[in-house]
Amino acid sequence: MPALASFRDVLVLSVALRVGLIVYSEWHDAHSVVKYTDIDYRVFSDAARFLLNPGPQNRAQGSLKSLLGLDLTVGDPYTRETYRYTPLLALLLAPNEWLHPSFGKYLFAACDIFNGVLIYDLLVSFVLPRSAGVPENPTRVHLATIYSALYLLNPLVFTISTRGSSESVLSLFVLLTLYAALKGRWDAAAIALGLSTHWKIFPVIYGVSCLGVIGGSGNAKGWSGYLRTLVNLRTIRFAVLSSSTFFCLNAGCYLVWGYPFLYESYLYHLHRLDHRHNFSPYFYLIYLTYPSLGSMAPPDLPMWNRLLRSPLTSFAPQMVLALGTGLAFGRKKDDLVFAWFVQTVVFVVFNKVCTSQYFLWYLLLLPLLLPRLSISRRNAIAYVGVWVGTQALWLSEAYKLEFLGQDVFFGLWVRGLIYVVGNCWVLAGIMDGYMPSIL
Repeated sequence: MPALASFRDVLVLSVALRVGLIVYSEWHDAHSVVKYTDIDYRVFSDAARFLLNPGPQNRAQGSLKSLLGLDLTVGDPYTRETYRYTPLLALLLAPNEWLHPSFGKYLFAACDIFNGVLIYDLLVSFVLPRSAGVPENPTRVHLATIYSALYLLNPLVFTISTRGSSESVLSLFVLLTLYAALKGRWDAAAIALGLSTHWKIFPVIYGVSCLGVIGGSGNAKGWSGYLRTLVNLRTIRFAVLSSSTFFCLNAGCYLVWGYPFLYESYLYHLHRLDHRHNFSPYFYLIYLTYPSLGSMAPPDLPMWNRLLRSPLTSFAPQMVLALGTGLAFGRKKDDLVFAWFVQTVVFVVFNKVCTSQYFLWYLLLLPLLLPRLSISRRNAIAYVGVWVGTQALWLSEAYKLEFLGQDVFFGLWVRGLIYVVGNCWVLAGIMDGYMPSIL
């Protein structure tokens, strides 16, 4: 990357790129029927407005007011239909209402930048010094600049945040957890993991790999020794601190906003039936069995139909793979990035709903993993080609469904299966090319 002499150049370009896109988005949305801004951002903004402007039909339903005897007049962000996130997100975007409508976009873009800084710091101070063939500090700094630029200048990353998706906030919490873990600050890592899991439940999968590292399972002998490394005073401390953070945040939100918070943030996702087309091949099974007016009541449905609609159909294999890979590869601190990457990929690929935004969950970890991969140029090109190609193949068919109204559900499902097989092949190649820690 000769045009970028330093990490500072990357940061300046990254900031300018994001600010320019946010300013352009305001002009574009005012002059075009097809909006640049993501619909989710409008949902976030509406939820923040409801939170700041309580009314007769818009009040927080928690019991904190009656318990403390206070005149607590707080709006309910869940008055906005389809808002199914923590109320802390609506609170975070409150300045959208009284400062500027694009405040949230700038905040999400700032999280992108901070993520890039954390990635750079980890590369310089932790990842690259432990990679073979990087003895000189100038070389290490230059490589760290290139790897961090792969995240900061990734079009998928900066377009999603500038369109108003909040994924960069979650990525920040996850990266702070990893940062603390790699630095050996396990109490801070536990608290950050609890916060990440409150924000969105999926980071809970990283807990099992952290337990293996904390307990020193890389030195365990036999099953009994391995189990003792997973259950000891250090791992119990981590689990208690992390779960306490999670439950305290949830308890606080429940006391203020009541059952709507609990249902929309968590319970809804347990029985969610998303029949809209997405990368997951599960969507077609849900589409075929989706309940409609005049259909049989759930108790009268055939067993095969109820099985296809059951969340366990997708949840069980997904969690077995995500948690199993965490237990298998979470053995040493130097291998924690690899363990998290594999866990995240299998979680995303086998999730019952999968959109492009979910790819950010593992692309966040890729710059930290690349220095530890030994893959030929030919294989690297093949992996990138398959990863991009399977998405392009799916998108070409999804276009026919979304914009042309053609009945291509079956063809889209077949392409979803190709996407799963292709991504699994790429993951297998990455796992085969990984150079594990010898420390």
